[in-house]
Amino acid sequence: MTLQQLKYMITAAEAGSITEAAKELFISQPSLSGAVKEVEKEAGISIFTRCRAGIALTKEGMEFLGYARQVVQQMELLESKYISNQPAKQRFCISTQHYTFTANAFVELVQRFGQERFEFILNETQTHQIIMDVKNRFSDIGILYFSNGNKSVLQKSLEENDLVFYELFAASPHVFLCKDHPLANQNSLKLKDLQPYPKLSFVQGNYESDYFAEELFSNEPAEKSIKVSDRAAIVNFMIGLDGYTISSGIFPKYLQGDDIISIPLDEDEMMRIGYILNKDAELTELGEIYIDALKKYRPQ
Repeated sequence: MTLQQLKYMITAAEAGSITEAAKELFISQPSLSGAVKEVEKEAGISIFTRCRAGIALTKEGMEFLGYARQVVQQMELLESKYISNQPAKQRFCISTQHYTFTANAFVELVQRFGQERFEFILNETQTHQIIMDVKNRFSDIGILYFSNGNKSVLQKSLEENDLVFYELFAASPHVFLCKDHPLANQNSLKLKDLQPYPKLSFVQGNYESDYFAEELFSNEPAEKSIKVSDRAAIVNFMIGLDGYTISSGIFPKYLQGDDIISIPLDEDEMMRIGYILNKDAELTELGEIYIDALKKYRPQ
């Protein structure tokens, strides 16, 4: 298979459609379809499944694309250095659960890097997708947490995918809510205090369970429950609906200044926040910069 074919496969995967990918590549749809079939035949696997909506990566295809991206990226580095005589364009990708401090550390990474040519990606996504992103080498680092409730299942998933978890710090659980919330004046809260109010949590798609949830005690019954996909929506529902969510308590200002506060949750649990890497991978220079920036948010 050729480097050009690998680029075709990456574009097709990102577009989710042979038709759209062919347009981006300025080639005919039959030419792209033929290239895909040739690569699949040579690799001996089905890389894509076809459906009415377009195409999707198979499990084997996800792994294949991870290696394909590495090959293409290394070639781009070679071309930059030895052919175009430009500084190498650095790529660095992080997949993370929805934490404000991971975004702030990302800003510091970009500021400290200082070179003119780079492609940095911050992907706030579902827990299982973080694992797949790192396994398939789309992301250099994944950020998630272990707790007493999820550790056994997440550790098993990491081992099955040849990944390793490195703990950064432990944080006690806190309740995030609006400063005008009826419970805002409490020094600490119990789970039973929260029952009358809407519980806010992040969608986990096909992996909706306590093990993949981003919030502690997600298996506690709730009369009112709202699931969202982004941090901004959670903030809006805290302010407009007296909703709450449970997280680490780190950097509680979120996106709304002093409108959101955090109150310690008086329950027996801890969040052990860390990063995941492939077993055969080490932190790159960019990875070390990012992890150093994350450590600054360690609870005092």
